[in-house]
Amino acid sequence: MTLFTTIQQFVPQQKLSKVAGRLAASRHPMVKRAFIRSFAKAYDVKLDEYERQSLNAYESFNDFFTRELKGDARAIDTTVHGIVSPADGIVSQLGQINDHKLLQAKGRYYDIGQLLADSDDGSYFADGSFATVYLAPSNYHRVHMSFTGTLTKTRYVPGTLFSVNNITAANVPDLFARNERLVCMFDTEYGKAAVVMVGAMIVAGIETVATGKITRTDDIQEAEHSMVLAQGDELGRFYLGSTAIVILPKAAKADWQENITANSVVQMGQLLGAAHTGK
Repeated sequence: MTLFTTIQQFVPQQKLSKVAGRLAASRHPMVKRAFIRSFAKAYDVKLDEYERQSLNAYESFNDFFTRELKGDARAIDTTVHGIVSPADGIVSQLGQINDHKLLQAKGRYYDIGQLLADSDDGSYFADGSFATVYLAPSNYHRVHMSFTGTLTKTRYVPGTLFSVNNITAANVPDLFARNERLVCMFDTEYGKAAVVMVGAMIVAGIETVATGKITRTDDIQEAEHSMVLAQGDELGRFYLGSTAIVILPKAAKADWQENITANSVVQMGQLLGAAHTGK
């Protein structure tokens, strides 16, 4: 492990995230102004594409961090059976699920059943496909639908809060299957599909349109839903940066675009690949 990843093991991850969450939610003028302006300067955040284009227009750092795009800022690709990026970010990895394993980083794999915290769901997605998108701090931090589907279940899984950048992914075994995460299960035209929203260091929360902001617990939380979401609709958001993993079944026969590889920069709505359902 690198020094960076070793240090993360000894940091009080949950306490740090809790403190960060309180500060990020603060509406005190001096607190929010200091956090928003410092962050915008550090990460060179431009507001040209966003609905509110003044740093003073945001009620808290959380409000700023989950800022909404202008309505026409992202076009959703209209390719038939297309699978689009769920977020702005960088593709960590994408490809096939082989022997129940997803590629985390070069030479590192992790188990699909462990990621989903359900062995039956894991078996269902054997030989399916996946795409992992990392949201950097400066990115737009809402997660949208890669496909049209009916949200049937959410499963909150408590866990660690390691950073999820490339350095940590290359050095921490089973990173995405160890970190706190929210598994979203869908019924689609090609069977079940999933989107996993993975928490990270200093992530103050995960929220979806069906659950609201998730309350952290020590136990797995499951909830049933029946919410139809169209491709491109907002699914949820992160309070500070993290990762979204799109998982498709074998029946989708997904082909990823040749120009989309590890470290490709993508935008929400951009075509990642296409399913071939035989319909």
